[in-house]
Amino acid sequence: MPHSLPLVISAPEPRTLDLIFTPPQLARFRAKYRIVETTPEGVAALPADVIAKARYIVGQPSIAPETLDKMKALRCVFNVESNLINNMPYETLFARGIHVVTTGLVFAEPVAELGLAMALNLARGIVDADLAFRQGKELWGGDGNKTARLLSGADVGIIGFGDLGRALNRLLSGFRTRTKVFDPWLPPSILIENGVEPASLDTVLSESDFVFVVASVTSENQGFLGAEAFAKMRKGAAFILLSRAGVVDFPALMDAVRSGHIVAASDVFPDEPLAKDHPVRALPGFLRSAHRAGALDIAFKRMGDMVLEDMDLIDRGLPPMRSKRAERETVSRMRSKPVDKN
Repeated sequence: MPHSLPLVISAPEPRTLDLIFTPPQLARFRAKYRIVETTPEGVAALPADVIAKARYIVGQPSIAPETLDKMKALRCVFNVESNLINNMPYETLFARGIHVVTTGLVFAEPVAELGLAMALNLARGIVDADLAFRQGKELWGGDGNKTARLLSGADVGIIGFGDLGRALNRLLSGFRTRTKVFDPWLPPSILIENGVEPASLDTVLSESDFVFVVASVTSENQGFLGAEAFAKMRKGAAFILLSRAGVVDFPALMDAVRSGHIVAASDVFPDEPLAKDHPVRALPGFLRSAHRAGALDIAFKRMGDMVLEDMDLIDRGLPPMRSKRAERETVSRMRSKPVDKN
């Protein structure tokens, strides 16, 4: 009987179940669980028996303490947006042994690949050369390589070394880069085990030809990369922003590019969608991407695999292992903005 099945509250907005599950996965999900679909705002207004019996939440809705008190059967919140938002009483969740997990790992590989493409473009001027060719203004041979450089064997810096940083490092290994990493949340041994050199932020900035920023926004690092940081970079170095615009003083980044000191690329911006008259749209030396690095269907569908496998583990009294668990010490420090577009 459907009402004897474990109950799942589904509120994954802006995701949908059809986005994160293949048809066979979704059929399996519906066969194994009783699914109550609602909006994030509608969770608190669900019938009392639904709230009391919910074993899982798929989504990242705000959960008030009084609502959580009524969720007597809750075992895990599956955040499929992948940004940890400070919108639920995490201390109470942890105290009750309720897991909070994210599926952000699915985005690491596609974002890393686009980051590598951005670095190669900044090194070789691929987009500008193509545009010049279309306009009949192309420069042939060496004339078109005045500012070109190799990524192979280059000095690379990575700021942040979570799932995305590690995926990026795996791709860069084929280019034999000399890679330094700054991540104050990791012990040096983990960086060394991944074949990179632990370094200070100043060292990463001042000794790199390419700087990749893949750090999450936290209560401690909002806007921490500003004019002073960009001034420390090597002249002509490339700055590639892949995580969140909140870690950067964006006007200062634009000034550093406008002055010719560095070149830059970004998949993220302070406001999205970006105003049509925003000056970054016309800024030479700045490569732009409309927050599309991770938004591949294959990545979304991998979320469904992770959710189903971890639900199966929890159903059998085991901890989730596919999704990334939020940590008690750091979850409340996260300051990412919710996404409103897949």
